[in-house]
Amino acid sequence: MRSFPGKGILQRMGQRAGYLAARLAAQWRQFDISIFHQFAPPPDGGGHQFLRALVRCLQERGWRVENNTISRTTRAVLFNSFNFDAERLRWLRRHGIPMIHRLDGPLAAYRGFDDGTDRMTWSLNRRFASATIFQSAYSLAQHQAMGFAPAEARVIMNAADPLIFHARKREPFSLLRKIRLVSTSWSDNRNKGADVYEWLDNHLDWTRYEYTFIGRLPIQPRNIRVEPPATSERVADLLRASDIYITASRNDPCSNSLIEALSCGLPAICLNSGGHPELLRGGGETFSAAEEIPALLERVARDYADYQARIPTFDIEAVTTQYLAAMDLPAVPENR
Repeated sequence: MRSFPGKGILQRMGQRAGYLAARLAAQWRQFDISIFHQFAPPPDGGGHQFLRALVRCLQERGWRVENNTISRTTRAVLFNSFNFDAERLRWLRRHGIPMIHRLDGPLAAYRGFDDGTDRMTWSLNRRFASATIFQSAYSLAQHQAMGFAPAEARVIMNAADPLIFHARKREPFSLLRKIRLVSTSWSDNRNKGADVYEWLDNHLDWTRYEYTFIGRLPIQPRNIRVEPPATSERVADLLRASDIYITASRNDPCSNSLIEALSCGLPAICLNSGGHPELLRGGGETFSAAEEIPALLERVARDYADYQARIPTFDIEAVTTQYLAAMDLPAVPENR
C-alpha cells in the first residue's frame, strides 16, 4: 500500500510540536543535570546499567537529574554516543552550559563493519560537544587514529553498580570440585568471540570444568550451558557462584561485562584486544589464541588467591566525581 504523500511531513510537524512543548515546559522544571540517552528495559547491556548506576549516585548526592529534557536550571548535559534524539537535543539545548559527549567504539572495529555510525557520531561531537569522555585509552587512541579530533577529550572508565555487582557472600574457590567458568554477552555478533567459545566447547577437559554462558551465543554448544539474557541481579548471582570469567570479545572498548565479573571477585581470562588489558591489569591473564586458554586456566587456578587479590577496584563514587568534574560541577550541590 502506498503511503499518503503528506504522512512524513505530518510526522515531522508532530515531532517539532513535541519539541516546542518540551521547551515551553522547561521554564517550570527545575533540574541540574540532563542525560540524553534512550534507556532500554532490562535485561539489557552493561552500558544502560552503568548509566543507571551513575544517575543513582548523582541523585544520592542531591543532584536533580532529568532524562532527554533540558530545564531552565540545567547546569550540564551528558549525551551518550549516538543513542539519543539529536534533533530533540538541538531544539532544547541552552548555550553556555557544558555539553559532555560520552563515547565508546570505534564501532567499525567493534562490530566488524563500517555502516557510517562512527562518522555520524563524530558529527554529533562537532555539533554539540564542549568536552568528550572516552571509556578507555584504547577507544580514544583508535578514534584519533581514524582522524577524529574530539572536543576536550578525557578518559573515564566505567564502574558497575556496587549494590548489585559485589563479591560479598560469593562461593569460595576449591580445587576439590569442578572449576566453574562463566562468560556473558547480550549480543550474538561474531566479534563477541563465538569462535573461541566453540573451540573451548570442543577442547576443554570437562572432567575438570563446568561452563555457563549467560546471554546470546550464535552456536549450539554441547558442553557449555547457555542461560538466556537475565536481569542484572540474576547475572550477579551467577557470577558469584562461578570461579573464573572468560571473555573473547574483539575490539571491545570498555567491557561492562568484564567490569561486572571483576567486581564480583572473579579473576578473568581475556582476549588481548581492545580495552581488556586496561581493565584487567593484574586480575587475570590475556590470550591471543584459544589454544592458550587451557594453560592459562591452570595457572589462574593454581594461584587463585593471588590473582583474586590483584583484581582492580572500579569505584562508581569515584567515577561519578570524575563525571561531575568533566561537567564543571562540584562533587555535591552547593547550598542544598
